[in-house]
Amino acid sequence: METYVVGPELHALPSALPIPDLGMQPVNAYLLCGEQPMLVDTGMPVDRDAFEEALWSPVDPADLRWIALTHDDRDHTGSLARILDCALGAKVVTNGTSLIRLSEEFDIPRERVVTVNPGSRISTGDRMLSFHRPPTFDSPGTLALFDHEAGTLFSSDSFGTVLPESVQHFGDADVNEFFEGFDVLNRAIAPWTALVDAEKFLRTVHAVSSLSPARVLSAHGPTVEGRIVTSLMEAMARIPFLPAWLPGADVDLEAALDAYGAQAAP
Repeated sequence: METYVVGPELHALPSALPIPDLGMQPVNAYLLCGEQPMLVDTGMPVDRDAFEEALWSPVDPADLRWIALTHDDRDHTGSLARILDCALGAKVVTNGTSLIRLSEEFDIPRERVVTVNPGSRISTGDRMLSFHRPPTFDSPGTLALFDHEAGTLFSSDSFGTVLPESVQHFGDADVNEFFEGFDVLNRAIAPWTALVDAEKFLRTVHAVSSLSPARVLSAHGPTVEGRIVTSLMEAMARIPFLPAWLPGADVDLEAALDAYGAQAAP
């Protein structure tokens, strides 16, 4: 899909994945330009050629300095190997757990990797980036990035949605459809939210909210900016109070456990 500008020196490289019976799940990577350009995630394998063509339009491979992988899932690592081959001065920034899992498929030279954890910070010349645990995630190494210069939160899978059609900005979507899809996606990627201690979960939401992001850029959602960011945080705070979601059904956990107990009884 066509690359678009999100903010100053910031480009979205969008694609989408059809989800049967639900709609379109956005799949976004982002290019943060500046003194030391950084790519956040590397698209899906199915889109490699188109993704790389879009990427090398606003930035020359020789100028790319950082490739931040929010986690190791395939829809975030699709062009990683080929980008590393082209951008010989770029280093991969990711969590140590994600790096171990990436090593199952990719042979990344150790000197080209910087490992980070929640609370870590790195400087990219004219920007300071910090790393955080997002509220919902489906991979143990998942990290969100916060650009302190622009107030942009790159939230990985968290805060995403599923919509009937792909849109670039929150204002282009139907509000009800956005938040209905939001409830589905954030439970689908994190079914454990139905079992989690809600108080601990809310502390994670508050920690991200306390960054006061001017915009939230999910790998799986349109751009959300301004006052709507508060609504996004409020919607996330409701997630642990919703039942678990599985394809085709909202699951009543107590009923499921009762049924399991009945089957297991002698």
